[in-house]
Amino acid sequence: MKNLKILLIVFIVGTGLMSFNNISKEGRCFKKEKGLNLKGYEVGDEATDFKLKNVDGKMVSLSDFKSAKGFIVIFTCNHCPYAKKYEDRIIELDKKYKSLGYPVVAINPNDPNVQPEDGYLQMIERAKEKKITFPYLVDEGQKIFPQYGATKTPHVFIIQKENEKNIVKYIGAIDNNYDNPNDVSEYYAQDALNSLIKGEPIKTTKTVAIGCTVKVKK
Repeated sequence: MKNLKILLIVFIVGTGLMSFNNISKEGRCFKKEKGLNLKGYEVGDEATDFKLKNVDGKMVSLSDFKSAKGFIVIFTCNHCPYAKKYEDRIIELDKKYKSLGYPVVAINPNDPNVQPEDGYLQMIERAKEKKITFPYLVDEGQKIFPQYGATKTPHVFIIQKENEKNIVKYIGAIDNNYDNPNDVSEYYAQDALNSLIKGEPIKTTKTVAIGCTVKVKK
């Protein structure tokens, strides 16, 4: 009788542990499906292409830029004070480097239900107001920003085309002073682009992005 009780206890404990493990696995899968535990890219990784809606209503992919040598992919938005501080500098980056083969492609990763100022209609208005010279895309379903590993707005990923692949060359901030462009002493994005254009190694390939957190669907 005593042995039977022990076997029964072992069976109950074992069943409980199996159930706990199954729940844990389901939790991990759920997080993976949501894209919240994805590691994102490191420098040297191949970046995925995408097909996202622009503020002009057209769908845009990196593959659309046939003559581009690479891209300045920037995750940004309307509402974030940091993103607003960088708007003019992002426009200048596009004007300077698009003709050299590296256009800006901006993506709004935020869920508009969490932050209404980042809705699609508001994006259209902002693009007109700032007279932006590059695609401003909406990450509908929030599928792209987790793949890249963007956590802030703005968050920069400089990409170079290599053998028909999009290879990540720089990740991080635009420069080292979001508040005042006149006080910038380190031009991370520009330095990386200049090195790529010259065919030289990039001195600083990764920095910490400074900005607002991406607003994820609840």
